[in-house]
Amino acid sequence: MLATIKNISVTYDGMGKTFSSGDFISGRITLELGKDCKIDYLSIKAKGKSEVLWTEHHNNTTVTYHSKDKMFSIEQFIIREQKAQGYEHATRYDCNVVAPGTHVYPFTFQIPQQAMPSSFKGAWGKILYTLEAKLSRSMRISSKARAEFPFVSKADLGSIPELMIPQHGTKDKKMKLFTSGKVGMDIHIERMGYYLGEDLKVVASIENSSSREIKPKYTLYQKDSFFARGKRMVSTKDILKELGEPIPPSGKLKVTKVLQIPQHIVPSIFTCSNIKCEYRLKIVLDVPYARDPEIKLPLVILPATQTPGLQPPPYSDFGFDSFGNANQPGWNSTPQFPGAYPPTAPGAYPPTAPGAYPPTAPGAYPPMAPGAVAPPPAYGTYPSLSDFGGKR
Repeated sequence: MLATIKNISVTYDGMGKTFSSGDFISGRITLELGKDCKIDYLSIKAKGKSEVLWTEHHNNTTVTYHSKDKMFSIEQFIIREQKAQGYEHATRYDCNVVAPGTHVYPFTFQIPQQAMPSSFKGAWGKILYTLEAKLSRSMRISSKARAEFPFVSKADLGSIPELMIPQHGTKDKKMKLFTSGKVGMDIHIERMGYYLGEDLKVVASIENSSSREIKPKYTLYQKDSFFARGKRMVSTKDILKELGEPIPPSGKLKVTKVLQIPQHIVPSIFTCSNIKCEYRLKIVLDVPYARDPEIKLPLVILPATQTPGLQPPPYSDFGFDSFGNANQPGWNSTPQFPGAYPPTAPGAYPPTAPGAYPPTAPGAYPPMAPGAVAPPPAYGTYPSLSDFGGKR
């Protein structure tokens, strides 16, 4: 028996590129039908959400920790029946019975102009931005198709003065047992904030008054925190590790080490209620037969700089300003581009009727779900040095 819906898919222009707040994303729903299909509605939704999930085992009991948060959700109806003045009509096309064949329905969204975290996938959580098509028929299971698109938050060092503050740490340690004397280091970096791919210059004054040779070790590592039901899970991983020149006994040296921040890592995340992504620079003096002294300095990693000549946004996606405003331009509006998508074949899709892209209903951005985890006290601000004095 021939299937009514043979295939439904979603694609968007610029596959492989990244999108940011305020950008337009255009694409199409492709619907392949085997025979006439009466549709209750066909919609396309753009949304961003975060989700955290993990389980813990306590004796014979398994406890699940789960939380969700929604950054935004905008829906357009391509075909929809509505009852008005005693008759039914479709919002975009003259008839909601679609003939057999391949039909292509174009769409365009503007991503809300507000602070949102970058796409992220971690050990116990993820932040996803998606386009989801849904075809609903009476007395049938809805048919869906989804496409993820990569999102990168915007930020500019000049708009966040706290990120320009130099960072400094000192550490002295007296040796015992198999090593005598003491060692000390004084570490400076130019600022807290750095862009992806930028060079990080570390200036270290190291004194070795011990009886053994020591080596400085430099590590940039990532710390991810996941929040659900009032609890937190933490995972860490080293991003890069480099070894400095050895310093002989009774030596004193001032060295400059240049580390390049990788381009492929996720920018810092501070504006998500249930996921936080931080970075730290750790400098360790490797002392044989002794506990190694170490210094940790906080770093905020920003997305790579925008196209030269473009003005940075008047907001930050990293938690230094308020979360965002649902009434920003573009929140409930969608531009129209008549003729932007010519049909692949005669009659592939009917012409767009006036008002083809009706705005979403007021309050389309839903509130946080009951029981959502509130961020810790330092969540909406830049990370202070005290935030990094505890566990790794």
